[in-house]
Formats: sequence, structure tokens, C-alpha cells
Amino acid sequence: MRRIRVGVVGLGRLGRFHAQNLAGRVPKADLALVVDAIEDTARSVGAELGVEWSCSIEDLLGNDTIEALVIATPTPLHAEMIERAAQSGKHILCEKPLSFGLDPTVKAIEAANSAGVKLQVGFHRRFDPDWRAAVDRMQRGELGDVYLFRTSLRDMKPPSIQYIESSGGFFVDVTIHDFDTARWMIGEVDEVTSFGSSVAVPAIAEIGDIDTALVVLRFASGALGVIDNTRAAGYGYECSTEVLGSKATARISHHRRSHVQWLTAGQAAEDWVADFTERYPDAYRLELEDFLTSVAEDRPVAVTGEDALAAFTLCKAAEESFRLGKTVKLEHRRRNGEVLYDKAGTG
Repeated sequence: MRRIRVGVVGLGRLGRFHAQNLAGRVPKADLALVVDAIEDTARSVGAELGVEWSCSIEDLLGNDTIEALVIATPTPLHAEMIERAAQSGKHILCEKPLSFGLDPTVKAIEAANSAGVKLQVGFHRRFDPDWRAAVDRMQRGELGDVYLFRTSLRDMKPPSIQYIESSGGFFVDVTIHDFDTARWMIGEVDEVTSFGSSVAVPAIAEIGDIDTALVVLRFASGALGVIDNTRAAGYGYECSTEVLGSKATARISHHRRSHVQWLTAGQAAEDWVADFTERYPDAYRLELEDFLTSVAEDRPVAVTGEDALAAFTLCKAAEESFRLGKTVKLEHRRRNGEVLYDKAGTG
């Protein structure tokens, strides 16, 4: 397969991680340019990876030799950058969410669709080998009818208050991955009921946000789901899922750097990953490879803008449920092969 020339916009922790993968770990990619608004950051990453750098996205969009870009900038910039990239004919992989607003999200998706470019969203869990293997077996019928879905996403320690203030709120920043996983593994969601608190970091409550949440789902199939999230687990980063079915139960929970258990008098200890970059190195690489294969072979992407819109809508439903103390009911419909969500009301 031919190699694809790619640029990366936004060189924070995740953008730099993508750039490093594209520079040396993704055979289908030629990293052509890295872009960041901070000159020192752009220059240092460019020097580290041996590629051209810039402080302006115009240098990427105006380069006809670059076919695709990865957007890892702050969320408020995503929608506009998607629209501009689409107008330039570039294929796009954008980190979640596409926007903090519904209208800009829809507008960005429509811009990509109208331009005929591919838009993939960064729900990396769909590409993790453990999750993928479980879903493959579920799709073959080995699990049977799903009764219960449970998933946890827990950070070891919270990010800065400055980050949280601009994160779009707990559900959009954290739970959005779990909503996408729920739809991917189980199916569409009819009801969302959520609870939240600020017990770990009082300063988060002072800005009107939460650090811990529990979300209960009712799927269209009748199955139930439970999501638990926290910004301050303390022991490490955890992302685990369990699906209980009529024929079997699938559990996904791998969080160790090595498989050595250290035994001392009366105790057993094992290591634990600290963050998502340690837990998901393969998933992020495979996500990029799948995106570039879609570009090279002109096939649909695995995670669409409409998938991002559905997860975002579920996040807003969870936020409303938490604020009002009520269950939020949802309706979903198909259009052009994609599922679109509408809020049906509260009860």
C-alpha cells in the first residue's frame, strides 16, 4: 500500500504521541509537518522527529503533497479546523470531541461529508486488541444475548484546574469514551441516568464540575449498563469492561506493565500503568494505521463523525440527568446508514 503524507496539528501530550507514532511506528505514514501555535514546542518536536515544523495550520492546508492531518488541538479549535481541512481536500483524524456545541459538531461533519473527505474520530478503544477480540467474538454470537454491560474509566490523578475549566465538563471530557464503547459493543441507548459528586478534589466543585460519576444505561435491546468514572483513583489508570451474556461473560482488564507478581511476607504486589499512553500504545498506533488505510484504499473510516455526535449527545444527556436528578430518554434514527440521536424528554 502506498504511504500517506500526514501532518499533525497541536503538539500537547496526545498530539506529540501521535506525531511520534507517525514518525516511526506506522509504516503507512510519512510524517511531513508538525504544527503548534507555540514556536518552541513546534521547533522542538520537529527537531526531535526530524521533520518540518510550523506555527500556522495554513502551511499544512496549503501543502498539496500532504493528504491527511491529525487534529489534537484544544477542543474549541476542532470544528473550525475540520471545516478548513475539508475545504482544502485533506482527510482528517480528529481527537474527541469535535466541539463543545451541538451545532458546530453537526456543521463540521457536514463540511467533511460535502467535501468528500474522510473524517475519523479518536475513539482509540475500538482499535485496542483486547477490546477488538472481545467484540469479534460477541459478533460471532459466542456471548449470546447481552444482559449487563459494565465499564470503568479511572484516572490516577486529576489534571490541573485550568485544564478542567476548559474541558467541556466531566461527561464530555471523560465519559464520552465509555458512551462510544457502549454503543459499539452493545447497541443504541434509550435511557441515561447519571449521578456525580466532587469528593476527591474540592476545587473542582468550586468551578461547578464533578470528579466522580456513575451512569446507568438502558439499551434499546433491554440490556442494562453501568459506567463508573473518576479523576482520582490514586492507585493508577484503569479502563476495564465486563459484558454479561446468556452464553458467556467477557472481561477486559489489563493494566500491568509486566506480568511479574512480587511476593513478600503476607503481601503480593504488582505494577500498574499510570495513564492512557501506557495502557494503549497499540490502540493509538492501530487507530492511525486504520485511518491511513481508509485513505489509501478509499474505504469508509471505522469511527465516523456521526459516532462522535452520538457519543456527544449521550454526554449532554448524562449532564442533564445529573443537573435535574431525572432520567433522560433518547430516540435514535438512521440516516444514510448512520445513527442519529434526539432527546425524547425526561422522566
